[in-house]
Amino acid sequence: MAKESSQAADVVGVHRVVVIVDENSNPFELGCATEVFGLRRPELGRDLYEFQLCSPEPRTLMRDGFFTLTGVAGLEAADAADTLIVPNRPDTEVPRRPAVLDAIRRAHSRGARLVGFCSGAFTLAEAGVLDGRRATAHWQWADSFRVRFPSVQLETDVLFVDDGDILTAAGSAAALDLGLYVVRRDHGAEVANSVSRRLVFAAHRDGGQRQFVERPMPNLPDESLAPVLAWAQERLGSPLTVPGLAARAAVSPATLHRRFQKQLGTTPLAWLTGQRFALACRLIERGESRFEVVARHSGLGTAANLRALMRRETGITPSEYQRRFGSSAT
Repeated sequence: MAKESSQAADVVGVHRVVVIVDENSNPFELGCATEVFGLRRPELGRDLYEFQLCSPEPRTLMRDGFFTLTGVAGLEAADAADTLIVPNRPDTEVPRRPAVLDAIRRAHSRGARLVGFCSGAFTLAEAGVLDGRRATAHWQWADSFRVRFPSVQLETDVLFVDDGDILTAAGSAAALDLGLYVVRRDHGAEVANSVSRRLVFAAHRDGGQRQFVERPMPNLPDESLAPVLAWAQERLGSPLTVPGLAARAAVSPATLHRRFQKQLGTTPLAWLTGQRFALACRLIERGESRFEVVARHSGLGTAANLRALMRRETGITPSEYQRRFGSSAT
């Protein structure tokens, strides 16, 4: 399961997301933040966030001098952020600007949510807000991070970590995983699915999945999990089992387990539970108020199972989830 906190965010009104862009910042993660939080959503009939870029300098040279960013707000914009995304840059040994670190500390002290993509964990740790907290960063910097910041509980074999008011993502692509996770936490699974469809990106990969595949995946048709995954997703309300999935894939349960670990970084049972939970969330959001029906149609079995899983994954009850994200909540 995902390594994430049970704390759920309350988004009242329009939530303001501010990204600090500093010298040598990575353009990719900046683009991920803009795509997820900054674009207008006419297909939803409303904007999900207010979005703003800010920088400590009028002209900011991006990574390796690719381009110069101008025309964004000053660093004072960070003081109005509900969610503050901190700079991420490949020169992890270079100290961050004191003004940037001070802005992060101020945001943290007033209760803003902090997000670090990839090497952004170094920025958060240098600001001192990660002491005693869980975080992740790109695997190639794990050793140097632990040496510099031994008081941080670094988790390297995950895509992202949700530690409540501080969230961190591993490599560059994991920025999209974490961004969509934040949207799902703020606005529910249905909205997150809509955003992911626009991005043509997987709607939900658990944070606990691996950062990278240690060996290249074989390019053989009979090794692909896609057919059995698609088959199972159409039958989530049916009594699916790991042996049944293995039989459908024409392999042994042990072989299926190895392929799931190798290709998805998770187990068949964890994947199946995650898919069923996502379906349960969508059913609630679409207006189904009978939780025993939700549990049955999503394959979770009983309302008690649904309540336990909802509490574990979101920190709230199905009733509270319905109040926040049900069809009558918007």
